[in-house]
Amino acid sequence: MPASANARRHEDAVARYFEAWNAAPEARAEAIAAAWTNDGGYTDPLADVRGHEQIAAVIGAAHEQFPGFSFRLSGAVDGHHDTARFSWELVSDTDGSAPVAGSDVVTLDGDGRISAVLGFLDRVPAGA
Repeated sequence: MPASANARRHEDAVARYFEAWNAAPEARAEAIAAAWTNDGGYTDPLADVRGHEQIAAVIGAAHEQFPGFSFRLSGAVDGHHDTARFSWELVSDTDGSAPVAGSDVVTLDGDGRISAVLGFLDRVPAGA
């Protein structure tokens, strides 16, 4: 696969990832299915889950803890083969503050859907 096509594949997968994290509750299941394989996983310091229902629960819990916030890409997506890495921020929809930030590494299947996420929290507010 040409480098530019592979870069597009990584960027598209990460875009679907953010669509899932930012989806309204009624659209979340569909967005997760578009982003992750059926048995896809998500692991960060606070969660280690597998499957769409458990991923939806993690995303829902994040939105309960930070209502009125959205996840956004911070910087460029970097990738090779079936792996991509990127940084993100959790941004207030009202004042633009970003109290939480992290970096994720995703592994893609042959169709460009996420089979695994390894997440790292780079900035977390005290008491969160």
